[in-house]
Amino acid sequence: MKTRIILCGACGKMGGNVLSLLDGDESAEVVCGVDLYPKEIGVPVYKSFAQIKEQADVIVDFSSAEGLLERLDYAKTHGLGIVLASTGFSPADLAMIDDYATTTAIFKTANLSLGVNLMQALCKAAAQVLGDNFDVEIIEKHHNLKKDAPSGTALMLADSVNEVFNGEKKYVDGRSGIVGARDKKEIGMHAVRGGTIVGEHEVMFAGEDEIITISHSARSKRVFAVGAIRAAKFLKGKPAGRYEMKDLLD
Repeated sequence: MKTRIILCGACGKMGGNVLSLLDGDESAEVVCGVDLYPKEIGVPVYKSFAQIKEQADVIVDFSSAEGLLERLDYAKTHGLGIVLASTGFSPADLAMIDDYATTTAIFKTANLSLGVNLMQALCKAAAQVLGDNFDVEIIEKHHNLKKDAPSGTALMLADSVNEVFNGEKKYVDGRSGIVGARDKKEIGMHAVRGGTIVGEHEVMFAGEDEIITISHSARSKRVFAVGAIRAAKFLKGKPAGRYEMKDLLD
């Protein structure tokens, strides 16, 4: 039986990518959408989850952090898995996600790209080899409509590096003025916003007389839609808990 998906943010660009990729797919389908600004997309679209009539297996959420409680509550009440494909969650949101994960299957990752998740593993391996002899700086670039900074992916990459150092590194968002010599316990975070940049991330390990750079560039948002569909298929029928790309790839 096909994985039946409720697509939140259905009328946006990412919703369109998901619908396009699922056209003709024999193992998954979108049964309806939820969007604050409904329009004709080939499946029923509702303004709120309370209006949904269709049966489903998984929610794929490409909207925003706003309204998170409604989505999590619907997933819990109806026994659905939920793929959280947006970023910008507050500490309170993250605590709520952890709370709901005790009763609901939740797939959450800062980036659904296979390449970015490989990059995450490479950055952690590099930090293990290079240690404190190399300074770590992260530069992320996104389009001019992105609201949160640094990006969720940049934070995910920083966390992977920091895990090697038992969380002792502190994140410094940019630098301005007379800030003094760089502290060895810093990870620099730098956000660029402009044009229609889909997403670029660079992790620089700067040592004495040499620099190692690990980078990833997304050329289309379709890579994130592909990842979301894979996550939805993976999540169907899973027991309550927190899942991420590592679980899917394993």
